[in-house]
Amino acid sequence: MNKSLQVVIDKKVERTVAALRANNYEANYVTHEELLAKVDEYAPPGAVCTVGGSITLFETGVIDRIKGNGCTYLDRYATGADTADIFRQAFFSDVYFTSSNAITEDGCLYNMDGNGNRAAAMIYGPKKVVVVAGYNKIVKTLEDARRRNREICAPANNIRLNNPNPCAKTGYCVDCKTDTLICVTEVVHRRQRNKERVAVLILPESYGY
Repeated sequence: MNKSLQVVIDKKVERTVAALRANNYEANYVTHEELLAKVDEYAPPGAVCTVGGSITLFETGVIDRIKGNGCTYLDRYATGADTADIFRQAFFSDVYFTSSNAITEDGCLYNMDGNGNRAAAMIYGPKKVVVVAGYNKIVKTLEDARRRNREICAPANNIRLNNPNPCAKTGYCVDCKTDTLICVTEVVHRRQRNKERVAVLILPESYGY
């Protein structure tokens, strides 16, 4: 990456990390190697771990790391998995790994869910929540976060899931009312009352949608 552009990205991430910490999140700007070391730290052998639906966790190798480090992994992606049961068990897990649709520079997490299991687990239940995100998830305001969902997250996820929703065809959210709608529950995580229960790890590369 161009060095001047990297400085701009670094400053944006550093502002965001400072704002997240001010909102009682544990927040760090990490390299890929540091990320995987953090995964081992949060999810040691014997810890019960699971994940929210996330392309970022696949692309960064977090899911492979969880599978291989000796923790008890509730695998929603396993062949024949009872996903509804795993979604419920997630509330009693030690660590819940996920990403976020957007992170605002003033330290809020923004998520739009279909089933609501991911947002619900981030709010309450698991002892520790670890949010992994590339710098591309950072936006200036909540309205920018909503726009990011409409223009990037929702269309890309509908295409990935082979959902016959209009935005999969147009590449832009058109506020559809279909039975396969994935933009059902909008959650803004403004601040943590349980200080540092949620950790946010931001990487200097682009990941996920």
